[in-house]
Amino acid sequence: MEQLTLGKALNESLRQAMRDDDRVVLLGEDIGALGGVFRITDGLLDEFGAARVIDTPLAESGIVGSAVGLAFCGYRPVVEIQFDGFVYPAFDQIVSQVAKMHYRSHGRVKMPITIRIPWAGGIGAAEHHSESPEAYFAHTAGLRVVAVSNPADAYTMLRQAIASDDPVVFFEPKRLYHRKGDVDRESPLADAVPMGVARRVRTGVDATVITYGAMVGTALDAASAAEAEGISLEVIDLRSLSPLDAGCIDASVRRTGRVVVVHEASREAGLAAEAIAGIAERCFEYLEAPPLRVTGHDVPYPPAKLEKHHLPDLDRILDAVDRVLDRPNSLTGAGS
Repeated sequence: MEQLTLGKALNESLRQAMRDDDRVVLLGEDIGALGGVFRITDGLLDEFGAARVIDTPLAESGIVGSAVGLAFCGYRPVVEIQFDGFVYPAFDQIVSQVAKMHYRSHGRVKMPITIRIPWAGGIGAAEHHSESPEAYFAHTAGLRVVAVSNPADAYTMLRQAIASDDPVVFFEPKRLYHRKGDVDRESPLADAVPMGVARRVRTGVDATVITYGAMVGTALDAASAAEAEGISLEVIDLRSLSPLDAGCIDASVRRTGRVVVVHEASREAGLAAEAIAGIAERCFEYLEAPPLRVTGHDVPYPPAKLEKHHLPDLDRILDAVDRVLDRPNSLTGAGS
């Protein structure tokens, strides 16, 4: 084990994947000489050269379209979208080509493309730099969608995504790029937990908090605060947003009978709604209270000075927990 930041774990994951397979190529804006705006590709140009670490024009549709052509020719392209809000010009390519080519070709053509997206808020960024577009892609058949919350998963799951024959939209919470954690770079990839499997990161008995990305840390903070009041919260890190790991979700909800789902994306038609619909279908008889959502608000992402009011925080999560537990001092109807 070694201590790496999440950003460095991604860097080492890319380096190892490129050493393991000459077909892995990187494409993106400023990823070569600059090493990416967040320095995730730092040093890779020097090691692998400009034929494999390709600085592209500022044209996301062209970047993803080029990746489609490379995949047709047997390569395993890894695309970096510089910021989450910049992915929309490439939306047509991702939804119409990347997601459908395998199906359209009756399985003859694979699209082993990994689309890395620095994602979500919390860094005081400008407009279009703090988006949470995961529901768009989770809704699209043919795409795998994953989100990491710690350096260990960042290292392993990125290698798994690159090795997958399915196209993967890979969300990286940019506010955690400097967060450190233990990373095991020696274990064989074949022994790792599959990227489609959720993880129970804290065991509890009173209620389940389901979340992903940077919100995992917020949920764990809420669980620690709740423990001081005698409340035991279980925390589930989804890791995979499409497909969702129904087995892990259902096992937890059947133990606790109460559930809160948290994400910073907007509330309407978000991942929380999908998770709760599945819980209602599969676990209705186990529920002791209606499931609740704690999410970002249904507004465009606010200016930096206001983002603290938009992002779910410890207090909003604990308020929802109070309500699912029917605690008499809960702030019913506030903020979530």
